[in-house]
Amino acid sequence: MEDIKLIKRKMSDLASDSYNRNLWEYSKFLNLAEQSEMQTEKYPVKYYFFGGYDNAERNIAVFGNINDIGYEPSYPISFVEISPVNQRFADTLTHRDFLGALMSLGINREMLGDILVNDKSAVVICIDSIAAYIINELECIKHTTVRCRTVDRVPDNILPEFDNTEHIVSSERIDVLISAVYNLSRNSSQSLINSEKVFCDGRAVSSTSFIPKVGQIISVRGMGRFIFDGVLRTTKKNKLVISVKKYKS
Repeated sequence: MEDIKLIKRKMSDLASDSYNRNLWEYSKFLNLAEQSEMQTEKYPVKYYFFGGYDNAERNIAVFGNINDIGYEPSYPISFVEISPVNQRFADTLTHRDFLGALMSLGINREMLGDILVNDKSAVVICIDSIAAYIINELECIKHTTVRCRTVDRVPDNILPEFDNTEHIVSSERIDVLISAVYNLSRNSSQSLINSEKVFCDGRAVSSTSFIPKVGQIISVRGMGRFIFDGVLRTTKKNKLVISVKKYKS
């Protein structure tokens, strides 16, 4: 609870600085719970989230209004590509492997955004100030020697991919959708919601009867994310056929 209070205080200070100085202000990276808490607060300036690519999970908060400030924001983030020196003898590396190697360098989690993995390589989105440190210090992950370099953006071939699926459901309620997408019982999906492990567009879902809008991203902590694509048709038994884009893990 103290961590959330600290995050709220930091965000309030950034918003006030942006308002008083008429400048863009940026937070460190926020997880879904922190983004959700932000959306319960009121600030003297506008803000939005940015994570380096569309639909990122971890984002920085950007405070300011271009109409008032007069110029585009310059996001303080970098993209670091990590790849094996020798692909042939490289381990198969997971998200956990990359994150663990970065954390072992003493980097705080708030300095790191999403880590997008592609086979044995990854692109790490991070705060500008630690990009050079990662490049200079990260030499090995598990038994694999790696090289690091900055790139301009997340390459298309490493962006998240989706499985397009259809499900027959009784309603568009969030607990029903989660049960269908992840093959869970209604009790299990309701328990996830009641435990504050379900988010819609970064905001915690508090009601099992919540109905998401078409295009919104549903995140279930520990299970993954999907985009609700809406109702395709109704069956003869008055069931709904819904479409979702499920993020591939």
